[in-house]
Amino acid sequence: MSRVVEFAEAGGPEVLKFKNVNVSEAGPGQVRIRVKAIGLNRAESMWREDKYIEPVKFPARLGYEAVGTVDSVGKDITTIAIGDEVNTIPAFSMNQYGMYGEVVLAPIHAVVKHPKGLSPVEAASIWMMFVTAYGALIEDAKITSQDAVVIPGASSSVGLAAIQIANSVGAKSIALTRTSAKRKQLIDAGAKYVIAAEEEDLVKEINEITGGRGARVVFDPVGGPRLLELIKAISFQGILYLYGALSDQATTVPPLALIGKVLTIKGHNIWVTSGDPARQEAAVDFVIKGLEKGFLKPIVDRVFAFDQIVDAHRYMEANGQFGKIVVTI
Repeated sequence: MSRVVEFAEAGGPEVLKFKNVNVSEAGPGQVRIRVKAIGLNRAESMWREDKYIEPVKFPARLGYEAVGTVDSVGKDITTIAIGDEVNTIPAFSMNQYGMYGEVVLAPIHAVVKHPKGLSPVEAASIWMMFVTAYGALIEDAKITSQDAVVIPGASSSVGLAAIQIANSVGAKSIALTRTSAKRKQLIDAGAKYVIAAEEEDLVKEINEITGGRGARVVFDPVGGPRLLELIKAISFQGILYLYGALSDQATTVPPLALIGKVLTIKGHNIWVTSGDPARQEAAVDFVIKGLEKGFLKPIVDRVFAFDQIVDAHRYMEANGQFGKIVVTI
């Protein structure tokens, strides 16, 4: 028997319930994992509220990132063996698989071997954050040392990953935060510049940093009314990636602002990269090499026990974390 987390209706963290289930042997294209740690993501909070990019089928499971030991493999699996230490990458629908459990099944296309030198807690923090940022900044925008990259929500795990990835190619990383409270933490985490968006003139500051040209890339998980300011701060033919919807206010895009600068606004999610075998392989290689060389580093904010999963979700929704929230089993 394995304890897993399920929810029968959309709602707050309190809808998450433990359930004892029998987890079958791994079938074709699957491995079974005895879980040691789970990385929490904002996508799972939205999923729990049935406000994600696909509708939830109840009763529902949840969870994208697990770290553990394989104890069963499908007969067709040749790349992973029983006893291997592995991680899961977000590359599946939570209507099909959920990683919040003591023992879970995972599709082989979402399983990678555990990176050397990382603890289970550290490994549970890396894949969503680094692959999401890599897909936009390296794979699509192909940022270089000539670029400035504006990173709203910079103290989130993906925001911190974006800072590290921008720095790795010599780009100017411009971290946005609401107030000055996290300024020192962001500088210590590698941000070349930090702007407190509620205290400073965002457009003026970015123009000063970029010599009046504006930033070529904005990597935004927020949306909402500040999107107009971000558009004003983008360079001619710049790109704005919208990969989240943290603002509960309307997101409006003024046509003339786009037309005048010939801007591109792109919706972005990790599946663009993780859902394609060749792209996923390139992303995993980039992350592993970055970890080995030291220009990518896990940043874990707080660790909860599995019994505290409801408290962990409440903490995530308070928006006070700096980095990744991890749950251990």
